[in-house]
Amino acid sequence: MEQLDDRDKEILKLLQKNCKITAKEMAKEIDSPITTIYSKIKRMEEIGLIKQYKAILDSKKLDKGTTAFILASFTYRLGGKEKPLSQRDVAKQIATFPEVQEVHIITGGWDILIKVKADHVDTLGKLVMDKLRMVEGVENTLSCIVYETVKETTDVLM
Repeated sequence: MEQLDDRDKEILKLLQKNCKITAKEMAKEIDSPITTIYSKIKRMEEIGLIKQYKAILDSKKLDKGTTAFILASFTYRLGGKEKPLSQRDVAKQIATFPEVQEVHIITGGWDILIKVKADHVDTLGKLVMDKLRMVEGVENTLSCIVYETVKETTDVLM
């Protein structure tokens, strides 16, 4: 990983706060030449540090106000199959479901953590029963419905 200087970090903080901020506004805010801002942003995009620019939507206003975290256990060997299943392949398959926001391969008593947004609990139940449990290799699931979200962010602390 390339080292970031203080200017880089200031630029990233501003972009995380508002990715629509102009280079001119950034230059004024952090007292830096606009050409420096442009070149630093371009460099961070090229090295993949800035992956994309994206609007963060209010899921409740889009009738997707039910959030759940689903833990899934995984079996590597299915009866009658010689070749073990790939946990990564199973996670990638789960990631294709439109309700799924995040999929993580984790340690501990469970193998995969899935974050889901849906219109309501019935939709989550259908996702688990009709899609998730039908994925080859998914053995057990545990759903945790979110009552209230205190913090949810995409920001990375620097």
